[in-house]
Amino acid sequence: MANSPITSPLKESDKEQTANVLQSTLVDLIDLSLIAKQAHWNVVGQNFRSVHLQLDDLVSAARGYTDDVAERANAIGVSPNGKAKTVVTSSGMPEYPDNWQTTQATIEAIVESLARIIRRLRARIDETDKSDLVTQDLLLDIAAELEKQHWMWQAQQA
Repeated sequence: MANSPITSPLKESDKEQTANVLQSTLVDLIDLSLIAKQAHWNVVGQNFRSVHLQLDDLVSAARGYTDDVAERANAIGVSPNGKAKTVVTSSGMPEYPDNWQTTQATIEAIVESLARIIRRLRARIDETDKSDLVTQDLLLDIAAELEKQHWMWQAQQA
């Protein structure tokens, strides 16, 4: 790791492991916010308004957690990287389709995106079990909210 003006409360190996978890979570959350905003702009069809507004809720949650994750990285002496190039090359999120999407196609894509990020978050929760419980706690909060969102999106498929 590069020299940091911020000292870390973690031993170096724990800091490195936690930094990797935080960085990958950061880019996934940035991408999720962009996917949800793209969907928000391009959703059409039945129940447009409710889906359009629910997408804004998802964008707000993802953006808020993005900031929390970046600030946690800084708190342990790691510089977060949320540049577009970094997101493009390292996000684990599925690609969202171009052009207008029906509400049903939008819901399906958002359910898939949320399922993917939740799986990735749960693996990271396990990874931070020994390296940094404070980061693990943050990831648990994020997972809880995104699992709630996932349920609400899935409920529209019934």
